[in-house]
Amino acid sequence: MKKKIFNVSLVLAVILIFQACQMEQERQVVVDEPELPKIAVLVAEGFHDGEAYMPMGYLLNQGYEITVIGPERGVVKAYNSDFTIEIEKAVTEVSPDEFEALILPGGQGPSVLREREEVVRFVSDFWQTGKVTAAICHGPQVLITAGVMDGVTGTGFGGIQEELEEAGVNYLDESVVVDGHLITSRVPQDLHDFSNTIAEALREQLVVHDAEM
Repeated sequence: MKKKIFNVSLVLAVILIFQACQMEQERQVVVDEPELPKIAVLVAEGFHDGEAYMPMGYLLNQGYEITVIGPERGVVKAYNSDFTIEIEKAVTEVSPDEFEALILPGGQGPSVLREREEVVRFVSDFWQTGKVTAAICHGPQVLITAGVMDGVTGTGFGGIQEELEEAGVNYLDESVVVDGHLITSRVPQDLHDFSNTIAEALREQLVVHDAEM
């Protein structure tokens, strides 16, 4: 009788140890896989390939998660090459609260984006969050249509300098201009400074966010 009681106790002990190990493994999975900070890249048909892909690649390498958003889901083509990109989510399917930054590449895409009311609304709502907003080349045109550029200092493609100034922008002919949470650049040759400045601003933003938690 004593031998049977001993065996049952041993089995129960093994089961309890196994369950404890399982719970510890599940806990470790949660801890070891933190949610990556997310960045939205807003494009449409006619986007500039380098101005979209270079910041995306740089920030992916920095450990951020990229979501390509646009007027609607689907594949769109660059105006300056045969490169395409897949819009993963429409702006109506996402919220500004999901992202730590919004990037607006240039090309002909901004002309398409600024004609879509839902896109302009999303950009305006994101701007109000105070999180990093970056635009290069013709990208600032979408911000102009969203009505958020009056009184800011920024830059963009030289061909839209007059439009920027009419919108109230203090235009600077520099590779990258930072004004608060706004980052702007002029042309593809500025992409190194543009991408690096976005990464630096995100690091500072996340430090502030963690301090407030």
